[in-house]
Amino acid sequence: MADFGDKAAPAPKPATHSAVEPLSESEAITQILNSSKTIAVVGLSNDRMRPSFHVAEYLKSVGYQIIPVNPFETEVLGEESYARLQDVPTPIDVVQIFRRPQFVPEIVDAAIQIRARCVWMQEGIVHAEAAERARQAGILVIMNRCMLKEHLRRSRHPSKHA
Repeated sequence: MADFGDKAAPAPKPATHSAVEPLSESEAITQILNSSKTIAVVGLSNDRMRPSFHVAEYLKSVGYQIIPVNPFETEVLGEESYARLQDVPTPIDVVQIFRRPQFVPEIVDAAIQIRARCVWMQEGIVHAEAAERARQAGILVIMNRCMLKEHLRRSRHPSKHA
């Protein structure tokens, strides 16, 4: 579960679609959910009691390619697991973070290195300084939001995961 100790961070700045027109956070979330195909889930494990497992299972069921990133797993949800983001051999659209805030800076640095399009920190995960570093590198940042819930809000199909 996420550590809520870093939760008092200021609200994230709006994502920018172009130099002229900033997107609202809701528009940015819709855009990333609609345009992304590959999600690296950092902290995903085979523990069915963990939120990361259920979120990744749902995202895989609706068509996203899930790539587990966890040095203690070899395979999760039938997908090969990688120790680090830099080990993943395919381009990554979204780096989804299921780690405590103290681990976020190193994950963001890796996301910048691999040129991910988005860093998504799950509910309860906030790290303003790392988020700003990612934004400065041109990466969209979503903090303290559940990807499953955001997808369901924008979906027309009811789900058993709600």
